[in-house]
Amino acid sequence: MEISTSAFADGDSVPVRFTCEGEDVSPALSWSGVPEGAADLRLSVTDPDAPSGSFTHWLVTGIDAGASGVDEGAVPMGGSEQRNGFGDPRYGGPCPPPGRGAHRYVFSIEALDAAGNVLDSAEFIARFGR
Repeated sequence: MEISTSAFADGDSVPVRFTCEGEDVSPALSWSGVPEGAADLRLSVTDPDAPSGSFTHWLVTGIDAGASGVDEGAVPMGGSEQRNGFGDPRYGGPCPPPGRGAHRYVFSIEALDAAGNVLDSAEFIARFGR
């Protein structure tokens, strides 16, 4: 599987527009290579560098296995947004503590079988600091 965005490249800085300092809107994402037998997909954005441990910025479950992406600011086809680390069922953009350097943000897609087992996954990592 592969996942990407046209808004920035793997390893780049997340543009302010997609963070808590900007419009706090999710970037458009595209993915490919969903394996046969996938029942649905799970999308997440996490910060493994958060002071209290990995922090979830976005979690979408139940995405249609036939989906190949999501538009900016939208929820993927069939998906259901779960509560993020802020306690809200929505995208919450990168928002690391000021003055602590850039954090990594992992954008991940997983293909799940009917039993919820991960069949395949893909990710890319971007950075943001305040």
